[in-house]
Amino acid sequence: MRNDDKKRDNMMETTVSILVVDDDPVIRFAAVRLLRKAGYPVAEAENGETALRLVRETHPDLVLLDVMLPDKDGYEICRIIKTDQDLKNTYVILLSSKKTGSDDQSEGLEIGADGYVARPVSNRELLARVQSMVRIIRAERDRDRLIGELQDALANIRILRGLLPICCNCKKIRDDKGYWSQLEKYLHEHSDAEFSHSICPECLRKLYPEYV
Repeated sequence: MRNDDKKRDNMMETTVSILVVDDDPVIRFAAVRLLRKAGYPVAEAENGETALRLVRETHPDLVLLDVMLPDKDGYEICRIIKTDQDLKNTYVILLSSKKTGSDDQSEGLEIGADGYVARPVSNRELLARVQSMVRIIRAERDRDRLIGELQDALANIRILRGLLPICCNCKKIRDDKGYWSQLEKYLHEHSDAEFSHSICPECLRKLYPEYV
């Protein structure tokens, strides 16, 4: 793989994409500018239908979702995202300046939201909350990558199981098809063992007594 390809793959692994959903253009503009300045690729949507379309088309890692939207409320959109198996890796943070009570936040978290932010919220706090979620997303990616590597490693491990019929005289082994093979050949074909040749002290005395 070329260095440019490796760099691009590394960027894809570390980059976290964000979708900002808000019907207020001033609030949406401010959030998008803040996040882009912090280095995140950001898309935006002004209503629920557009948000769902973009989520399904682009699969953002994180959605900042206003609860009060003109067509669908954030709770419903969050529920749709969280119950769609194709979107199971999408994180959602709900935001609201009206539904800020304990019951409102509990409802949002109970339907699957990964966070709930009551407005007004400072740029510093909003960015800190996003960065906290980004750390979780990256940790999940590292976990999935390690699981994949372990699964690949296990798939490449070759082991011998069961009884091996072996000749008591010449030490050949009979395979599943009834053919007899030299021990080292059989082990080479059924395991990852490598062989080097030597001679044990007993055979050395028997075959080459002059060297003992």
